[in-house]
Amino acid sequence: MPLKADIELDAGAKTFATGLMVELIDALRRSRPGDLLAVISDQANIGFDLEAWCRFTRNSLIESTLEAGRTRWVIRCGDAPAQGDVDRPVGSRLWLYTNFDCNLRCDYCCVRSSPKAPRRALGLACIQRIAEEAAELAVGEIFVTGGEPFLLPDIGQILAACAAAAPTTVLTNGMLLTGRRLEALRSLSRDRVTLQISLDSATPERHDRHRGKGTWVRACKGIERARAEGFRVRLAATVSTEAEGEEFRHFLDSQQIAEENRVIRRVAMRGFAAQGIALARADLLPEVTITAEGVYWHPVGAEDSDLLVTPEIFPLAQSFAAVRRAFERESEHRRRLATIFNCA
Repeated sequence: MPLKADIELDAGAKTFATGLMVELIDALRRSRPGDLLAVISDQANIGFDLEAWCRFTRNSLIESTLEAGRTRWVIRCGDAPAQGDVDRPVGSRLWLYTNFDCNLRCDYCCVRSSPKAPRRALGLACIQRIAEEAAELAVGEIFVTGGEPFLLPDIGQILAACAAAAPTTVLTNGMLLTGRRLEALRSLSRDRVTLQISLDSATPERHDRHRGKGTWVRACKGIERARAEGFRVRLAATVSTEAEGEEFRHFLDSQQIAEENRVIRRVAMRGFAAQGIALARADLLPEVTITAEGVYWHPVGAEDSDLLVTPEIFPLAQSFAAVRRAFERESEHRRRLATIFNCA
């Protein structure tokens, strides 16, 4: 489904040589940072110029689609929010989407997970090979996500393989930590496995609005259960505004949750999300992300074609190198733009 834009600009047959730039500048003047501007044109060949213009003006080209024989580009006005850990080396963290099905259907899920989503599992044998090769590449951390990883019957073996290669964090809604799944969890090293459990607010209302009635209470029980089993628990909130984020920070402070055990992130306009921050590849520092379909630039868009780097997972060293080359190309674009007005 095409992104809904704040401003729609029908460029007709105009190009940058025949007046399109003037209309783009006018549209930018009427926009606020974060607004989406759609440009619809009969001229598909302006895409390259439009991308170069976006880079030069520090806007981001988010998507392009073909509609009724015309091309529609969506541009996010202004820079994306600054990211932390800007010096983290590419490949130091590895993300694995073990599956895409989930026991919940959160309305902002960036990869469209739900009870009806196809599993698209990586599979235990594939994950074991990834873990072995990741250890050889000195990967520092592995993140296991989905979907809901604890839907998988072999999740214990998956986490054991990952934890043998590097400290491992599993992202979960915390609602399935019972029965055989709890037994699988108990078999794992407390020193090597962390549970990152989703909790979006200090009270049920906001969390349940996005994730489903009764999910806040069940998530809290999962947090208590994981802690009782001796595991480190990191709380992760997905928020719509800075105000919601600040409110949750106060709650975490009151609960004496350490900084290293909290993650607060904004909704990304990907997947099911109809609102949020629109992100392009150029906005994101790469974090090698593997799904059954291949290797992606970042976990926030792990089913979107614009973030697919290569469909080939193995050898892992080559897929890591492909991400690094893609990152170098992005960096080279920035360096070129930075020297355009070098006057001496």
